[in-house]
Amino acid sequence: MVVVFFGTPQFGVPTLQHLLDSRHTVAGVVTQPDRPRGRGQHVSHAPVKALAIERHLPVLQPERLKPPEVDAALRAWQPDLGVVAAYGKIIPEHLLVIPRFGMINVHASLLPKYRGAAPVHRAVIDGEPETGVTIMRLVKELDAGPMFEKVTRPIGPDETSDVVERALADLGARLLVRVVDQIAAGNAHEEAQDPARATYAPRLTKEDGLIDWSQPAVAIHNRVRGLYPWPHAYTFLDGARLIVLRTHREVGAGRTDPPYASPGIVVRVERDAILVATGHGEELAIVALQPEGRRAMTVAEFLAGRPVIPGAAFTES
Repeated sequence: MVVVFFGTPQFGVPTLQHLLDSRHTVAGVVTQPDRPRGRGQHVSHAPVKALAIERHLPVLQPERLKPPEVDAALRAWQPDLGVVAAYGKIIPEHLLVIPRFGMINVHASLLPKYRGAAPVHRAVIDGEPETGVTIMRLVKELDAGPMFEKVTRPIGPDETSDVVERALADLGARLLVRVVDQIAAGNAHEEAQDPARATYAPRLTKEDGLIDWSQPAVAIHNRVRGLYPWPHAYTFLDGARLIVLRTHREVGAGRTDPPYASPGIVVRVERDAILVATGHGEELAIVALQPEGRRAMTVAEFLAGRPVIPGAAFTES
């Protein structure tokens, strides 16, 4: 099979690598334009483009996919199949039909659950015990195409979204090549999704990170790990914004007596943890954080420069 590959971030790299190592041919790579990245905001190649250059593949980086020159460039590669893994934009319907077998996608959820832009993060935020990858056909409607195969993976109670996403990228890459082999052999099976079971995972925003301390401890813990490494969960202490990087659930820990019982109030301070009252009479331990404009640090490092006492309040502004 002659394949054209669409992808941009690190999630797409294992799939492209497995395709390059397979018996199929990657005719070219479509990826998003180079953009400023990192703390210095230097313009650099995204991970998929870096691998494409390393393997001497033709690279197409259109700002938009609708112009006719994009259509012409894809047709010139004469692809049998299009493979998409985290390209980052919706692919127009007129491009989906250029490969003679259409286009398929590596989607990081167990469809029809968590259609949309942030399936891994939303699954972690929701406290799902497992997730997975679905290889599906791309159609006009977002993530609604028929499914080829799925693979599942548990989500550990303390795993962050980046750890889960890396694991799913590797699982999805292997599954994708198997499906491409099946399509080439003419024995691939497609199963329609049940739209009644569909849920959506909208794109993350910085506003998603604001911690509501009246929620149960597990819900806050899941939000912290689901929004790591971006856009991060955050709270405020004396008007200063603090990014909460890591938390630990204090299972079975009750509140102390008032006045330290309200959600957001610091219950006690230990060498390596700040324990905060949450909803449902529970506590949550903050174990790593980052003051705005400074580096990430452990609680011990933070307390060395900024003492926190019981009764202090974490707030929403």
